[in-house]
Amino acid sequence: MSRLHSHFAAIFRRSRMHRLSVPRFIGVGLVGALGVGLAATPAPSQDAAGQAAPAPPVAYASVSELNGILAQLQQTTKNIQSDLEKTRIEKWKLDSSTKRKAISDSDSIRRSLQTAIPDTIAQLNNSPEDVGVSFKLYRYLDALYDVFGSVAELAGAYGSKDEAQDLGNDLNGLQAARHAFGDRLQKLAGAKEEELGHLRAQVKTLSAGPPPPPKKIIIDDTEPAPKKPAAKKKTTKPAAPANPPAGASKPSPNQ
Repeated sequence: MSRLHSHFAAIFRRSRMHRLSVPRFIGVGLVGALGVGLAATPAPSQDAAGQAAPAPPVAYASVSELNGILAQLQQTTKNIQSDLEKTRIEKWKLDSSTKRKAISDSDSIRRSLQTAIPDTIAQLNNSPEDVGVSFKLYRYLDALYDVFGSVAELAGAYGSKDEAQDLGNDLNGLQAARHAFGDRLQKLAGAKEEELGHLRAQVKTLSAGPPPPPKKIIIDDTEPAPKKPAAKKKTTKPAAPANPPAGASKPSPNQ
């Protein structure tokens, strides 16, 4: 195991109840986005030279939102490191076992803030909407908040007034950055699920084959030409008998 992961492995082991309090909506969304996405997302396109095509540009609003969250987080982690170095846990009136655990937690937190979180932030700056890297950073913040919260709680009960106030302010800053990053992670998970839904619909359409050509229905809407009436046959009348010449006597009926 690398040194980077061993630092956070120690923090995870010290986390309360040995679990990560990842919100349910994030866990469910990312299981679909990460699990199904690996199976459904096509391989990166390549150009003629066989090199992977560049990733599509990320929206300015998304980058701006991430930069604001990371700036807040980086300032908070610097404050935590500085305040932990000034904290004198060895002077707290604790039993030896609790004191050793608090000192060990403090050392693990400072080492992790110097390696694991900065490295993950650098990865996220290169891929602002990478869901896997975003989820990894959220897990780090969640475990860090859990363990650092126990140290800050002890400082409030057994440390000096300045130690209690400084670590308490740092814990509030860490909670604010953690909450803001969790909201962003929820939006990313929702966007990935929506993208996967479009991909599934495209795959279903392509696997169904081309649709059959539409049937052509020809409708003859031309009116038929009117029929001509049948021609009547001409009948010739018999010629009338010629008139007798003048002076000729009509024959007698007795003849």
